[in-house]
Amino acid sequence: MGKIGTPERVKLIAGLISNNTKLLSDIRRPFERILANSIDFESPVIEFDKTDYYQEEMGPALKRKFYSFKKLVSLDGIHAVKIKTNALEKRFTKLGKRRVNIDPGYIDMAKLVLFSTKDYTHRIHISKGIYAEVTLHYKNGSFTAWPWTYPDYRTKEYLDIMHKIREIYKEQLRAS
Repeated sequence: MGKIGTPERVKLIAGLISNNTKLLSDIRRPFERILANSIDFESPVIEFDKTDYYQEEMGPALKRKFYSFKKLVSLDGIHAVKIKTNALEKRFTKLGKRRVNIDPGYIDMAKLVLFSTKDYTHRIHISKGIYAEVTLHYKNGSFTAWPWTYPDYRTKEYLDIMHKIREIYKEQLRAS
């Protein structure tokens, strides 16, 4: 029988999508407040052009930005992160349409996990209508996609960002 242990704390990340690049930066402070956690990494703004899924609601010329958060967190109750980011999205809604989409998740040494409110065959319910998906796994020194990984998360640009965040996380674990 295996011994039950406590999982390592993880590094919160979030990918934001909007056609308003100013909003992608302006949301930084409210984001830090709702998560009670300061941002320690901010990616450059990236074209979000691998799908048109959000265009009807948010308009054309969408951009993406990633953030990671300094304080490592426990997996206990982590579903609350998605609930809080959904509330933040709602605060920035105009005329019933989101102006920003926030995809939160976490990185540990073995994977990138994203949270969703939508169930699917490869997602697991974690609590209160929030699902978790292992979007990338770390193998042979690199993040690797699964068959269900979104096309943008397969790009070198995104993988490089996830590697940078993982390196920050690795250093944090060493220091603790």
